[in-house]
Amino acid sequence: MFFPEGQIRVFVYGQPVSMRLSYDGLYALAKHTMHENPLSGHLFAFINQRANQIKVLYFDRSGWCVWAKRLERGRLLSDWSTVSTREMDWTGLKLLLEGIEPKRVRRRYQKTARMAQNMSTNADA
Repeated sequence: MFFPEGQIRVFVYGQPVSMRLSYDGLYALAKHTMHENPLSGHLFAFINQRANQIKVLYFDRSGWCVWAKRLERGRLLSDWSTVSTREMDWTGLKLLLEGIEPKRVRRRYQKTARMAQNMSTNADA
């Protein structure tokens, strides 16, 4: 399981998946629903409805591999409505496997019109 991190592509399926699916079922989802080539060696991640289990499928030139992880507590995702089928980077997958969901970073401080006006009058003085 040693991948050069810059070359690996990770695809996350954006809908809940039954964890009863094995190699063939996950292969079919990757090929026909995600429209990707599962034989490419890229990683395909699938998460269950309760978001406490994940399976990752990949092909390593000698056969199929499936990794599975079940969290004892917590969830991999906070809300299914924000999830879509997409490509993510290797670091994002590692965070997801640890139960850390990357979110959009918001600025804690925003300039208001009044602050901008004060700044311009101070600069003029």
